[in-house]
Amino acid sequence: MAKKIIDILPPKELRKKEEVLEEVFKKEKPRFKFKITFPKFPLRKGLVLLALFVLGFVFLLSFRFSKAEIKIWPEAETRNFRTKITVDKTAENPDFKNNILPGKIFEVEKTVSEEFLASGKILKKAEGIIRLYNNFSSQNENWLAGTRFVSADGKLFKSKDKIAVPGTQIKNGKMIPSFVDVPVIAAEGGPDYNIGPSKFSIVAFRGTPRYTKFYGESSEPMKGGGEVPQVKKEDLENAEKILTERAKPEIEKDLEAKIPTEFLFSKENFETKILEKFSSAKEGTEIEKFNFQVKTKSVTISFLKEDINNFAKEYIRAQIPEDKKLFDESLKIEYFPEKPFSSESGKTTLSLNFSTKIYSVVDLDSFKKGLAGKSLAETKIFLENQPDILRTEVRFSPFWIKNVPTTIKRIEIQYPIVDPVEEI
Repeated sequence: MAKKIIDILPPKELRKKEEVLEEVFKKEKPRFKFKITFPKFPLRKGLVLLALFVLGFVFLLSFRFSKAEIKIWPEAETRNFRTKITVDKTAENPDFKNNILPGKIFEVEKTVSEEFLASGKILKKAEGIIRLYNNFSSQNENWLAGTRFVSADGKLFKSKDKIAVPGTQIKNGKMIPSFVDVPVIAAEGGPDYNIGPSKFSIVAFRGTPRYTKFYGESSEPMKGGGEVPQVKKEDLENAEKILTERAKPEIEKDLEAKIPTEFLFSKENFETKILEKFSSAKEGTEIEKFNFQVKTKSVTISFLKEDINNFAKEYIRAQIPEDKKLFDESLKIEYFPEKPFSSESGKTTLSLNFSTKIYSVVDLDSFKKGLAGKSLAETKIFLENQPDILRTEVRFSPFWIKNVPTTIKRIEIQYPIVDPVEEI
């Protein structure tokens, strides 16, 4: 019987062998290389294929998101309407049934003034003081106002007041003349009477013994004679008229600026009054210039633009057939007061003229269903055969689309398109 031989290394030799193998693996690590290769492809050909792919994708996508835009101008009829409406400051809300709109009062006060020239001219009389001497009698005398004195050069002056002439005094057997100062005014106006100091005689005593015993002297020149301006009645009337005419447009402009833009008003409804007038000079005042002023007040009633637009629409809807609609953008309103506004009543009546275009109501959903999938030619024929249509415009996007999309949501119809109405 043959013996089995088993190749078993002793433990020491086995460890030794393992250490040797480990050293070998450390020195020589196994290397594994992987390389992916593509087939060679020309760059130009690749770019062309990529572009074709993108265009094809966009083309297919455009059919999914294509749309049709259709504009429709209906047969539109211009209708004109007339009615009256009351604007009342006591109304709180619009009452379309009774043709009443709430009104709001706006008011403003303004004072205007200006300096004016006096147009009157008068000859002012010279004035001064004459000292009257009495060397005639020891008796006191009283002379009348207007006693006449004549100067050495023949200029006549009159006393302005009564004159109390004192008597002479006797001292040491001699008569001492008494005197009194007399305010006088020239008999005539003009600069010729502005004379210097002079001697005066009493006209009434000429040819009598008293003539030389009563005499006068002035120590100061006579002054004030000449032409001076004077305020006339016409000056005051003209000043008031000018300021009143100037104040009216100014205060009404201020009032207009005070009214908010959402309110409407009529300038014919501006009530403007003069509250006060004042002049720094009265008639006859001798002055070159004077100041005149007037205080004015302007009041009006206004109403909301929204209220009158809504009233006009409600009025029109009540007058047209149910299968017709008004084109809001074509609505034109004109208004003017029946009579001048009175702030006491707080209301005004307006005449209204308004016009609009009306058109037939159509079922747009039925239109879209009828147009879905049709070609451009079929679409135009379909629209031309519809009643009450004036003209249309059809546009597909993108431009290479030839048919209306079958999806209703991608059909856009602009209706109505109506040209604005002409002014009334």
